[in-house]
Amino acid sequence: MRLTWIATLATLAALGALACGEKKTEEGQTPQPEAQTAAPGAVVEVRMTGNGSTMAAFEPAAIAVAPGTIVRFINASGGPHNVAFWGDSIPVGAATMLNAGMPNRMDNLSGPFATALNETYDVTFAADAPKGAYKGYCLPHLALGMKIAITVQ
Repeated sequence: MRLTWIATLATLAALGALACGEKKTEEGQTPQPEAQTAAPGAVVEVRMTGNGSTMAAFEPAAIAVAPGTIVRFINASGGPHNVAFWGDSIPVGAATMLNAGMPNRMDNLSGPFATALNETYDVTFAADAPKGAYKGYCLPHLALGMKIAITVQ
């Protein structure tokens, strides 16, 4: 009887995970979100979300784009938000081109704050942008782990 009860609980837990959309790998680990991929000339939207005090995120937190892509950041909730990049976490030689693709910067590799709901900010990855990882963050919400990884392929 005890074994049947444990098996029933395990089945219910598995069904609950399926109902919530949770996926597990063969090792039982929850996989990381898959990066979205965009073609050259595309506009890729990234929502900046939060509750104003304890949670903030880029959605999705990882994307892959081709050179020539525009990444449009949208203040969806919990702002103000911005996008900034660590100078040592972008490909060598990319800073000048990335700065050129970030209009109205408030500092080196740092976009302005989006304060209004649905306000957008576009970052253009030039047609000749160096390939590699561009790691960024939201300045007001870095302590909450609001980070993004953009891979130019």
